[in-house]
Amino acid sequence: MSTSSQLVKELRGGAHDGALARLYAPDGSEAALSAARDRAARVAEGFVSVYGDRDRAALFSGPGRTEIGGNHTDHQHGHVMCGSVDMDILACAAPNGTDVIRITSEGYPALEVALDDLIPREEEQNTSAALVRGVAAKLSEMGHRLAGFDAYAVSGVPAGSGLSSSAAYEILIGTILNFYCCGMTVSPIEIAKVGQYAENIYFGKPCGLMDQMGSSLGGAVSIDFADPSDPQPRKVGYDFARSGHALCIVDTGSCHSDLTDDYADITREMGAVAAFFGQKWLRDVPEADFRANLPALREKCGDRAVLRAMHYYADDRRAVAEGEALAGGDFDRFLALVNESGLSSETMLQNIWSVGDPGSQAVTLSLAVGRELLNGRGAIRVHGGGFAGTIQAFVPNDLLDAFQSGMEALLGAGKCHVLHIRPYGGAVVVGGPSLNTLNMGPGPRMR
Repeated sequence: MSTSSQLVKELRGGAHDGALARLYAPDGSEAALSAARDRAARVAEGFVSVYGDRDRAALFSGPGRTEIGGNHTDHQHGHVMCGSVDMDILACAAPNGTDVIRITSEGYPALEVALDDLIPREEEQNTSAALVRGVAAKLSEMGHRLAGFDAYAVSGVPAGSGLSSSAAYEILIGTILNFYCCGMTVSPIEIAKVGQYAENIYFGKPCGLMDQMGSSLGGAVSIDFADPSDPQPRKVGYDFARSGHALCIVDTGSCHSDLTDDYADITREMGAVAAFFGQKWLRDVPEADFRANLPALREKCGDRAVLRAMHYYADDRRAVAEGEALAGGDFDRFLALVNESGLSSETMLQNIWSVGDPGSQAVTLSLAVGRELLNGRGAIRVHGGGFAGTIQAFVPNDLLDAFQSGMEALLGAGKCHVLHIRPYGGAVVVGGPSLNTLNMGPGPRMR
């Protein structure tokens, strides 16, 4: 293992280009590899500038994630499909011989977390320190003896991008501690659960497990949430680089603030339909029973609740079918399912604009312009929770320049991000096990 200064020289000299190419240049692009090499070296140089030359330095990555299939199905114990992307948080780290974790993130104040004080702090809620403390607390509770480290991190996952920067950060911290303190014995699924614990208990956000699973496991993953405490993932063996399409996440410039009621209404209305049958979740209501009671449900729950339940049943099936299409190499079928999901989200789930502000419809407008640019090809849909934020498109490579320039003419420069589904989740990029040994198995089967 190198010192931090040696790591800088190795990265600048191209000694680790193989690992960097697997994460950041899967299509063999020399420009992408050069950019990845420069970024990795700058991260290591940032570490040296803050912490000096240190032994056992390594480079770590916590990727963002994208939701691919299953829009608002997970909270009804349904199926989703998600994937890790090559936008990540990259960090250089090394043990510091103390019981304190110290992290400097580019553009943010440095933080310190003492490992002898891992009780949740109310004043830390919604901060990075809360996530670090929570991840450390859970790993310690699991019986691992932790030790301090220093890290310098640079994020390529924009906050509010719909790519889950908080999950990327949790997986990054969990991977560093797993490497230095746990002998890499904590599985990717366990790391995901550790991250969720930190976000729920310490950060103060009652999220599910999809974000952390998508970031930790790597590649495209189908997940069955029949039991949210024990979700069943299955890796989908498809190489998106050979699809002839680029994955674009488009920032519509709209804000997720003040949308709590919109999100809560989806859960409340789906729950009301389930409660009509004496159940808590739609997963436990047979669709045949739901269909047989539509008139009574309209009267009891309202038309929008019925439509949202209809979306749940169809998108739950689509999330499974998307994984099957990719596993079978049928990308055209996959695109058709993505488009169906997008239309269902717009017309039945109705999460592309807020009833509280009908004059602001950036997602709706962006989808309309995006469809014109695609001209019947590829696929496009709302991304994530909806109402504001981002949209997702699978764009044929020959249309990519026109699509990107068209969307940015509408929304502004830098709003259309071109991503890749990367086959690795949280990873030791340089200085640890070969990437080829990480997170690449088929994973457990779905129930």
